[in-house]
Formats: sequence, structure tokens, C-alpha cells
Amino acid sequence: MNPASPEPLTLQALAAMCEGSPFIRFAGIQPLEVDAPAQRSVWRMPWRAEFERAQGSGQWQGGPIAALIDTAGCMGLIAVTGKPAGTVDFRTDYLRPATGAHLTAVATVRRAGRTMGVVDVDVLDPQDRLVAAGRGTFFIEQAR
Repeated sequence: MNPASPEPLTLQALAAMCEGSPFIRFAGIQPLEVDAPAQRSVWRMPWRAEFERAQGSGQWQGGPIAALIDTAGCMGLIAVTGKPAGTVDFRTDYLRPATGAHLTAVATVRRAGRTMGVVDVDVLDPQDRLVAAGRGTFFIEQAR
């Protein structure tokens, strides 16, 4: 990525960025698809026993879901702009108990301005039911 003329990132570049983050690597969050012209990306996070809401419930705790929304939103913006970004604010609405072997996040960039971006993220269970929705505001780093 050239800071003077950033370009959208490839799926392989995003996967490498995820591998470079200890938290994202621990959570297992990986990009599945990136469509920079449509400003859309798809992410997956696999189930881990540490993510269980209550022992034996089989339900995802809210923290990992929020982390998926934050990560998919920020990385989705990075994918589109080709520039580093960071979280300013985000919200999460939990819509139903999440269960299953993985969660999928679909991130849609609503606005990518010069210094700020807004991204909506839908989180789906393995049956493609909407389990949570979020929106993040992210700063976009400028070349120095």
C-alpha cells in the first residue's frame, strides 16, 4: 500500500493484516470476500469455547460479537480506502441469541470521507439469521 496513492486491498492483503494482529488471530476472524467497488466485505469468526455466554448454553457472549463488528467495520473500511483506520465509536444491537459454529459479518461502507468513515455491519449465524447489527465510525489516517 502506497500512502501517497492508496488503492483498495486484496483479500490476500487483508488476510495478512489479520494474521499480523494478535487479537484478530486469536479470535480467528478472517476475510471471506472483498468487493471494493461495492464497498462491501464479508468476514467470518469461528466458535471458541471462550466465547460461550454461559457454560453449556451454546450461545455466543456479546463481547466477541461486538469485537467482530468492530473488526469487520474497521477492516472493511481499510479494504475500500487502502488506508490505515481506527475506531472512533461503534454500537451493537443484539437481535437474537447467537448460536452455531461460526458467525459471518457483512460490512458495508456507507461513507468513506477524507478523514472519517462510517460502516454498517450485519452479523449472521450459520443459518443466515440476523443475530446482531452494528455501525462504526472510524478515523482514516492521512499520509504524512
